[in-house]
Amino acid sequence: MRNFRIRSLWALCALLTILPLQAETLSLDGTWTLDYWPQGRTPVVSPEGMDGIRFETVPATVPGNVELDLLAAGLVENPETGSNVYLLRPYEGYQWRYSRHFTTPAHTEEDDLFLHFGGIDCFAEVYLNGRHVGSADNMLVEHDFDVTDAVAPAGSDNLLEVYIRSSVIEGRKRIPPTISFNFAQVESVFARRAPHSYGWDIMPRLVSAGLWRGVSLEVKPPVHIVDAHWYTCEVDVAEKRALLHLDWTVTLPVKYQDGKMIAEVSLARNGKDCIRYSRKITSHAGRERFGVEDVAFWWPRGYGEPALYDATLRILDGQGNEVDASRKKIGIRTVRLDLTGTHSEQKPGRFCFYVNGEKIYIHGSNWTPLDAFHSRDPQHLEKAFAIAEDLNCNMLRCWGGNVYEDHAFFDLCDVAGILVWQDFAMGCTLYPQDDAFQQAIADEVRKVVVKLRSHPSIALWSGNNENDQTLTIGTLQHFRPDPNDDVVSRVTIPRALFETDPTRPYLPSSPYWSEELVSTSYSTADLPEDHLWGPRGYYKDSFYTGAKCIFVSEIGYHGMPNRESLEKMFPKESVYPWSDVKTRRWNEDWLTKAVRIFKEWDYTPERNNLMINQVNLLFGEVPTDLDEFIFASQSVQAEAMKYFIEKFRGHKFAPNTGMLWWNIRDGWPLISDAIVDWYNSPKMAYWFIRNAQQDVCVLINDAEDGGLPLVAVNDTREPAEGEVAVTDVKTGKTVFKGKFAVEANGRTKVASLPEPAGQGIYKITYTGRGGTTLENHYLYGKAPFSLKEYRTLLRKTGMFNIK
Repeated sequence: MRNFRIRSLWALCALLTILPLQAETLSLDGTWTLDYWPQGRTPVVSPEGMDGIRFETVPATVPGNVELDLLAAGLVENPETGSNVYLLRPYEGYQWRYSRHFTTPAHTEEDDLFLHFGGIDCFAEVYLNGRHVGSADNMLVEHDFDVTDAVAPAGSDNLLEVYIRSSVIEGRKRIPPTISFNFAQVESVFARRAPHSYGWDIMPRLVSAGLWRGVSLEVKPPVHIVDAHWYTCEVDVAEKRALLHLDWTVTLPVKYQDGKMIAEVSLARNGKDCIRYSRKITSHAGRERFGVEDVAFWWPRGYGEPALYDATLRILDGQGNEVDASRKKIGIRTVRLDLTGTHSEQKPGRFCFYVNGEKIYIHGSNWTPLDAFHSRDPQHLEKAFAIAEDLNCNMLRCWGGNVYEDHAFFDLCDVAGILVWQDFAMGCTLYPQDDAFQQAIADEVRKVVVKLRSHPSIALWSGNNENDQTLTIGTLQHFRPDPNDDVVSRVTIPRALFETDPTRPYLPSSPYWSEELVSTSYSTADLPEDHLWGPRGYYKDSFYTGAKCIFVSEIGYHGMPNRESLEKMFPKESVYPWSDVKTRRWNEDWLTKAVRIFKEWDYTPERNNLMINQVNLLFGEVPTDLDEFIFASQSVQAEAMKYFIEKFRGHKFAPNTGMLWWNIRDGWPLISDAIVDWYNSPKMAYWFIRNAQQDVCVLINDAEDGGLPLVAVNDTREPAEGEVAVTDVKTGKTVFKGKFAVEANGRTKVASLPEPAGQGIYKITYTGRGGTTLENHYLYGKAPFSLKEYRTLLRKTGMFNIK
């Protein structure tokens, strides 16, 4: 295979450091000792500080969270059940000491030894053999400490200790007298840890501590890879060509600058080399530029194969022995976001993703916390991701209230062709504007981006979740802050991205209030991209039907979990009734699961009342039988979510460009907007969304010009055609039967169906990709509907397992 390689190499400054993918590694995961005690006025930050401290001790598991160790020791009740999560509140004010012994592995005098912590939650001091080797104050990033001079000789015993202070106490120490717009608790703003852990409407308050990702000792040779970053500069899809860069950095002591060390670069697919060459290493850093022909491009789901290449950088010594290596799976693709600052009827705007120059219609979801205890995230990843795949999501938005997912998540996205919109971990508040905080955020961004940037699935970096919106919504008429004055999202983050990943688009906030928007309308009505929550009433209220935005990055609707799940999350006596018949006060456990962040809050979380109201709006009644209420609530959620998706998709590119609904799965036993609960039990919305997100889909939109538009959409790069039939389920009458044809990546109106009188369900049967037979449905008529008749008709479609 010919290649049109252009190579040049020059020295450059190493901006960042991360660990290579291959190193001699001693895992320190497993059983540790955990000591704990209330944090006093002066916290313990060293072994000497333990004098006089009375503490308790339990075995600990690493990776882990301290509460899970207390649970395993039988010292606390299961926080997942009922209102037990409140019993963990006192431990917010505790300190924790993790300790363990290990034997130093074999190494040479020239080797460097590093302690690697995948995640420390959160304010910590690290000691090795009584020597302070590092500090941590960020749960969200990895930490590496050089312990070459602190480790015992090879074969000797070492004592490793990690002292963790209370995030709540430390956070409160840092609160200056500033105006707060904080969604949950002000203390969270000054601690770099998962925002949701202080309490959110989708997660309980659970301010944990622990070594929540793996710990290891890494032995590195004197010459080793610091970073190897592959990225696509140009693509020519028609000619199947691309121009790639490889930027690499290595450690190179002076004695090894004699050119005897060799860098070998290779790019291969399916075991066949596209590129392979080597050169002498005479500098610590360099850039390789090369062209590739006959390229198999990486495409998002539906638009083509998400082709991956094996990209390797090897360091060889003078005898050809491998000293170190970086081995990655990369995709060849370009991505951009075409957006404008405003959007209105008078001045239409844009918000659209392009991959390899192709316009992509987005149908996907928000990726939210997998667990309140993040050490357990890997246990949930496979099942949660399988949901996204089965629902044919082509994008997942990693929400800003969460932690940053590890490589395993992005590897899955790379293979599945699922684009990732990655928020930085901030949300719903104004964050500190001082220099110290800017330095902390800049360091965090650099670490996160350098770690993840080689994944082709990452399509967008976003500054935060709803910080702009929080500043602008609900403020007084005479007090209108300008989010564009926010140093964090407008200066600090883009500067760090300019250094580390200028090839990807950046959105300062979601939704983004641009300078143009603030200076003109200062109105959500003119946002190109928005989060559509609003009053959360009837899903066909004007708030939803009249929404003008082009792209929706959050929208959801409440739905009850299945009864089996309720019986797991509640004590038996709390399952039903949900409120006292006389006082009408909500059952305490239902309040907790709604989510009531603090037990002391004397109010009813709106989710429970909203569900009751939403059921009443659609069906004109609220069943008192629990099973009937669950069915009604899930039906409302399912119809609402399907309606939202199809309303936008039915107007594909005219003007709508995508929707990311809320959300895949609960990260805790809750009553929520998720379509799959904590126990991986799907709600009815799962099946409705599955039908509405097929690559080629036929759907019915609400009436326009006296008729119901029968629409075919095609989110592939190949034209599609087939047969379609629409049947009135109530009468069995065929309303329409014919063929449809829709161009590649297009949308077409197949027919205008007569608007029926009364209420009922149309069943749509059509030919999908590969000649498969697919089904969809449309609920016609005006609310309220008869719940009994709705159940009968839905069962009659034969599409769902309705009891």
